[in-house]
Amino acid sequence: MSLRSVLILTFLAGGLAAQDPQAAIPPPAQPIAAGYTLDAGTKVPLSLINSISTKSSLEGDRVYLETAFPVLAKGRIVIPVGSWVAGTVTEVKKPGRAKGRGELYIRFDTLTLPNGVTRELRSRMDGMDASSTGELDRSEGKVKSEGNEAGDLRTVAETTGAGASVGAIAGNAAGHGMTGLGVGAAAGAVGGLIYVLASRGPDAVIAKGSTLEMVLDRAIVFNDSEVDFGGAVPPHVPPPASTAKGGN
Repeated sequence: MSLRSVLILTFLAGGLAAQDPQAAIPPPAQPIAAGYTLDAGTKVPLSLINSISTKSSLEGDRVYLETAFPVLAKGRIVIPVGSWVAGTVTEVKKPGRAKGRGELYIRFDTLTLPNGVTRELRSRMDGMDASSTGELDRSEGKVKSEGNEAGDLRTVAETTGAGASVGAIAGNAAGHGMTGLGVGAAAGAVGGLIYVLASRGPDAVIAKGSTLEMVLDRAIVFNDSEVDFGGAVPPHVPPPASTAKGGN
């Protein structure tokens, strides 16, 4: 094949490629994520509406809370103060007799914004304020009641001392002071130990109004219309005062 033929074929091939409409269309750009995203692990401060404890709460009881501080995404409030969170007591373990601490397991199930937009959750508690009685296991969202070993020892010591005093008085009256002292102390110690074994330890209590912290278990995405709170009724707004005046 001559050099001229090669040049002609190359020119024709280039022209056909230039006329191919598909070859001229650039690949579509990747879509940019729209909306407002709260990533998994985001922490949401909450205020407890109803008290819960290992003494009175049962498995399956509902827990009601309100958001205590706004949460933002891209500089916009997506969870306003006063949004509602509902949860469930998933397990209750009452404190044992003589040993064993009470335990509360709480799961957060739903988040409802003031405009009615709702998201499903399966989140756990990640913090609580000092007004609650108990210790928080952050890894499980579990609240444990405090131990009472010091109180148990104090109870046994107090009853031992009281028993010793009574025994000494009775022994002196019978002319056996030291014997009465020993018998009284032993009886007091036994009585104190029985009381400790028969009584339960302290309960775990999260009081109404306590501040808790929920950590999101999954990412939550809102669009523009879902974070429009213009028509939402603000929480805790008292009704307007009546202007009617009484009188005859």
